Amino acid sequence: MALPPLLVEADAQAVADQVAARLLEALACGRTLGLATGRTMEPVYRAFVARLKGLPSMERQRLISGWSSFNLDEYVGLGSGDPQSFAAFMQLHLGQPLDLPLGCLRLPDGRASDPEAEAGRYARSLQAAGGIGLQLLGLGSNGHVGFNEPPCQPEARCRCLSLSPSTRQQNAGAFGGHPQAVPTQAITLGLSEILAAEALLLVVTGAEKAEILRRSLQEPPCPEVPASWLQGHPNLQVIADRSAASTLLLS
Repeated sequence: MALPPLLVEADAQAVADQVAARLLEALACGRTLGLATGRTMEPVYRAFVARLKGLPSMERQRLISGWSSFNLDEYVGLGSGDPQSFAAFMQLHLGQPLDLPLGCLRLPDGRASDPEAEAGRYARSLQAAGGIGLQLLGLGSNGHVGFNEPPCQPEARCRCLSLSPSTRQQNAGAFGGHPQAVPTQAITLGLSEILAAEALLLVVTGAEKAEILRRSLQEPPCPEVPASWLQGHPNLQVIADRSAASTLLLS
């Protein structure tokens, strides 16, 4: 199977610069952004903020006034006031630096009394906004995108689910290095909503992601590697550093 469009950059910073340029272009075109969290996205958002701040003040304010974004997921049990929540992550990396108006950065409510009902509400709000224009995606070590843990079918919708031990281990850094401190559940957009986006941008850095990236892009799509379903999207772009793309380049 042919690879989707793949851009390989020297390192994570070069990847971040490329992704930031695409986010700015999408924002300038009035597209709703699908945003993600995690270590891969930190340099991306720094580069994105720098690009926006480099614009003339009136242009920057015009773009911010038209801002529309939805995040992929949120931990169940954590609210925006919790420093480990994804809402706090987004506020730290985009909301505060850009002085975004309250409510611009939309995420599921992790403190909702009924997480499954909250997942339904969030999916409806996304649909009412017209869906995602450009969806930014990281890649989990077990092949998850968003928090769509394996096994996962492409029809999976926004829902509350349990996080795998490997995902809790991967995300332990934000919780003092203790996997047991990572919440056991999350609300996530499903592959159904992700694949409905107009364009997907998969961002992968680091040698530890090389094998799962190869499986995601070069093996037949399967539930055991949720990211593999992205192969069927007509407008998927992959941006990776040399370390993450090493097995692709050698194949």
